[in-house]
Amino acid sequence: MVDPRFPPGLATILIGNNPASSIYVQNKRKACEEVGIYAEGHTFPESVSEAELLALVHHLNHDKKIHGILVQLPLPKTLPERKILDAIAVEKDVDGFHYENAGKLISNEKGLIPCAALAIVELLRAYNVTIAGAHAVVVGAGLIVGKPTALLLLHHGATVTICHVLTKNLGTICREADILVTAIGQPKFIKKEMVKEGAVILDVGINRLADSSIVGDVDFDAVVERASLITPVPGGVGPMTIAMLLSNTLQAEKNITRRR
Repeated sequence: MVDPRFPPGLATILIGNNPASSIYVQNKRKACEEVGIYAEGHTFPESVSEAELLALVHHLNHDKKIHGILVQLPLPKTLPERKILDAIAVEKDVDGFHYENAGKLISNEKGLIPCAALAIVELLRAYNVTIAGAHAVVVGAGLIVGKPTALLLLHHGATVTICHVLTKNLGTICREADILVTAIGQPKFIKKEMVKEGAVILDVGINRLADSSIVGDVDFDAVVERASLITPVPGGVGPMTIAMLLSNTLQAEKNITRRR
């Protein structure tokens, strides 16, 4: 329960005018307002300098009303993504991308975990899917979804296979999955014949087609006939990811307040 007198605070940083990124940040701030979390946004043009951005992060690190800092990715290629992410105070890194939080996830120590990975595990729990002993296949090895999801599933007892652009016999590997997670940004890439009967599918892909419709990485209409459970796009993992961001912000506030 959020105390309205001393609400947790989340600061978002958006660079450039990418429409998708703008919508993501807007949805995150709206969700904060709905549950009583203080949210403030900082928007910059793509021409923003590294020094200017780092100065803002430094300021937010010391701002007592801010407990979580989120830099919306991807950043323009002119900015050093890793340097900026690691400039965020580790206790305010609600995206879980700071190298220290990443190291804690690898070591299975307590820290802030990337929101998409948390969302996937929470959905599996909510629908009583047994993770321990299951074969989980994660298609996509990115920093935001693939790698942290694979590690978190591993820590929950799954046998995990990670697939990437150089993986051979992808269809064969996918057909072995009890739990299949996709995060590759390829519309309707996963076909019915790539899915085992009764598999649980978590589609994290968000792809906009020429007609402006949004689809996932999975050919939903075909695969739904074979899967025992499958997340839709839009919907599914996306809203749960925002919920986990709110949870991380609340946890960060508790951790910071406890230390003061």
